[in-house]
Amino acid sequence: MFDGTRLWKERAGHRVKELGRYLKYIFNGHIVIVLLFLLGTAAYYYQEWLKTLDTGFPSEMIGAIVFGLFLTLSPVYNFLREADKVFLLPLEEKLSGFFLRSSIVSGALQSYVLLMLLALFMPLFAKTGGIGFSMFLPTLLLLLAVKAWNIAAQWKVSFQADASSILIDKAIRFLLNAAFSYLLFAGNGFLLLVPFVGIMFAYLGYFHSAARGKGLQWEALIAGEEKRMMAFYRLANLFTDVPHLKENVKRRSWLDFLLSGIPFVQKRAPLYLLARTFLRAGDYLGLSIRLSVIGSLGIILISYGPGQIFFALLFLYLTGFQLMPLASHHENNLWSELYPVAAAHNKLAFQRLLSIVLIAQTAIFTMVILVSGKMVAAIGVLALGAAFTFAFVKFYSVRKLKN
Repeated sequence: MFDGTRLWKERAGHRVKELGRYLKYIFNGHIVIVLLFLLGTAAYYYQEWLKTLDTGFPSEMIGAIVFGLFLTLSPVYNFLREADKVFLLPLEEKLSGFFLRSSIVSGALQSYVLLMLLALFMPLFAKTGGIGFSMFLPTLLLLLAVKAWNIAAQWKVSFQADASSILIDKAIRFLLNAAFSYLLFAGNGFLLLVPFVGIMFAYLGYFHSAARGKGLQWEALIAGEEKRMMAFYRLANLFTDVPHLKENVKRRSWLDFLLSGIPFVQKRAPLYLLARTFLRAGDYLGLSIRLSVIGSLGIILISYGPGQIFFALLFLYLTGFQLMPLASHHENNLWSELYPVAAAHNKLAFQRLLSIVLIAQTAIFTMVILVSGKMVAAIGVLALGAAFTFAFVKFYSVRKLKN
């Protein structure tokens, strides 16, 4: 006798256990300290920034776009696996409780993020918008109701086999969510929310009827679940080895010019391989770009010279630390061991590549400070960034590679 409740509990329990195993590596001691520092710094400058705003700032429009995007992206974490499209397909009619529980859990997790997002925006709305802190709870309840509607609508739309229908649905729901959020944050459009509620119910009713009699799109549901897990595994792989991680390689031929400076000689083969890996595989390139952009924005917001230097060094450390898995990226590939290259060249190649990335990031931070007109701070970032890069590559990375 098939027990959908038991199956869901087993799948959910296994997922929680798996996520917890990797999260303890992600949120280790020094990362928590860095995050606390970043949050404290961001909170201080956010408070100072609010003091410079007036009622003409378009906080409602910004909030409508941000909340519209978050409300629209409402996936159901279904806990499905590749083999389910074969073994669970005959039991599809008995899985309604399974997916209902998945929807409730998905809504609870996304509602927590929604709470944090509203807590972040509420001071901005209270300063420049049409609602104050007294409207926090009613606003949150309305947003939670809209989030539940989005989860239900996205689930019903997932029964459609046409990919264009899914894209059109996201576009329509974004417009509805953004308009609803704008009226909600404006504070003077609560009466206009009533027709939006009617439109939303009619929209959900249409897709509920359209989904009646159609089967689950198993391939799409499983692919979406795997995509979400692969994103988490790529993050966890920056801190520990993840055997479940599937490689995602992108050609990126437009970056080939960056490799033209590597000599075509035997001892440079490991450097060429790692450079190719950095540009194409995993998320090494994207991670470096994101940290450089976030670090640059933080440096711009911080007007205190020593604080800018500290912030630059902090992001240099974060970049170097999260690029460490690149050194062992090919250690489980037998073909890389067949290269007639001494093992010492592999370590030197990684150190050279890491130095290039950190020096490039140091140059970016220096240019950002120079643009703001602070010559002393720029010289400090350049000098201390170069010293940090040398120490990190020559000492820290060597110790980590031995472990």
